[in-house]
Amino acid sequence: MQRRQLLHTAAATVGAAALGSKSLLAADEHPSKPEQASMPNRIGVSTYSFWRFRNEPYRPIEKCLDLAASMGFDGVEILQKQMPDTSNEALQNIKRHAFLLGLDLMGFSTHQDFVSPDKESRQKNIDHTLDTIEQAYRLGIPTLRLNTGRWGTIKTFDVLMANRGIEPILEGYTEDQGFNWVIESISKLIPKAAECGVILGLENHWGLGLTPEGVLRVIKAIDSPWLQVTLDTGNFLEDPYKRLEQLADRTVLLQAKTYYGGGTWYTLELDYARIAKIMKAADYKGYISLEYEGKEDLLEAIPKSLALLRKHF
Repeated sequence: MQRRQLLHTAAATVGAAALGSKSLLAADEHPSKPEQASMPNRIGVSTYSFWRFRNEPYRPIEKCLDLAASMGFDGVEILQKQMPDTSNEALQNIKRHAFLLGLDLMGFSTHQDFVSPDKESRQKNIDHTLDTIEQAYRLGIPTLRLNTGRWGTIKTFDVLMANRGIEPILEGYTEDQGFNWVIESISKLIPKAAECGVILGLENHWGLGLTPEGVLRVIKAIDSPWLQVTLDTGNFLEDPYKRLEQLADRTVLLQAKTYYGGGTWYTLELDYARIAKIMKAADYKGYISLEYEGKEDLLEAIPKSLALLRKHF
């Protein structure tokens, strides 16, 4: 009797446990989806904001890193032209310096020009860019800013800016030829970018990247996950918001311009609340990189710029 009673009790317990498990399973078949936390974008600063090609006391990358950390930035984008030494030892010292300051090295900005009928000139720019991809890899930087380059028919940058970034096509050639040179050149960079894990970000810059249509023409022709967009808020001088929106969903780094005290070549009154909404709608989760271009003292204007970007992103 005791044995039968024990078996009956055990069977009832197992049955209840099974029923309970079934009820739990049924409840879990359609679990309520937790709301995704809204994470703020991290804010970095380009070393260009300090150096600006002419402020020699701010040329050392280590000094820019120190200032960025003291001002409260999360990361730094390095302007490659600002580096007098690109040896591996110099790169590793920069990486160590940033790490000890708690800063991400999150962007590498370089210059090249693929808009040239001279094949040797294009190859020289390809070789230079391959080298900078390797530098980014050694620094642990995940994205590299690219330019298309321009025709060079306007000789000085001041005159180009006075002409709103628009220049005539080189005599004897066509725009289609220019785009073909750019597409062919950047295509040769893709294997190295994939090997190093460095996403190339084609910027809406002067030249054939002046318009969103021009940037997308190159990206769609190459059709690689290793070529996307570095989106600059200050390089669309007319109708910026509609144009930024066209490139937002391809963006891997957003460069944000500010102009406290007025700009050197032009001043844009950018609505960062509106820009932040555009980027959020495109589900952009990456870095915002400040590029300060104003005349106000940078030690006052850059922290103000950081506060502005933190408010909206």
